[in-house]
Amino acid sequence: MSRPPTSTVLRLKALQAWDRWRLARLAARHPGLRVHAEASSNFAVARYVLAPGARLRIGAGAATERVPGALLFWLGSGADVAIGEDCWLRTEVEPVRILAFAGARIAIGPGALLNGCHLSAKREVVLGRGASVGFGSRILDADQHDLDGQHAERISPVRVGDHTWIASDVTILRGVQVGAHCVVGARSLLTRDLPDGTLAYGAPARARGPVGDRSGAR
Repeated sequence: MSRPPTSTVLRLKALQAWDRWRLARLAARHPGLRVHAEASSNFAVARYVLAPGARLRIGAGAATERVPGALLFWLGSGADVAIGEDCWLRTEVEPVRILAFAGARIAIGPGALLNGCHLSAKREVVLGRGASVGFGSRILDADQHDLDGQHAERISPVRVGDHTWIASDVTILRGVQVGAHCVVGARSLLTRDLPDGTLAYGAPARARGPVGDRSGAR
């Protein structure tokens, strides 16, 4: 394979240095922001809205594309968001939106893939090691609004297990616990828990069969 021209290499190095400088400025502006030195410098072009007391940590090896504004971190006061090592927040097809309301927690396990999806937590959303969420999918731990004057919004944590694949255009609602090594088919609405190793799809989704060990799946 031929090497790129020296001028291209120099431009890329200059761009990376500029992005590292921007990340340092962002960290100075937002005391709760910590981007590991071995994370992609492309995180410099993400959009950060961090209220006082919010914490956002991005681990070593985490990556995203250099698409300005396509990745949004919106954290309310006291919210805590952790992006694990070697995660990929993929934005070239659809934007990735990560919203943690005041006091809420979002934890993304090592090696997870967020591909153009939307996570919203008012209490807690947790994705396990190697979990994948496809483009257009949404994970919500709350009803988002009161039903009426007598029925208040309900909030319950959502968890997605290790090596589970959430396909495209899936919606996971509050309180759902998805086991490890599961597959949830495209355009499903998940309203109930799934045990480990389950294939599910439909609206509402229901179990359709077993799934084996996905730890080596891509």
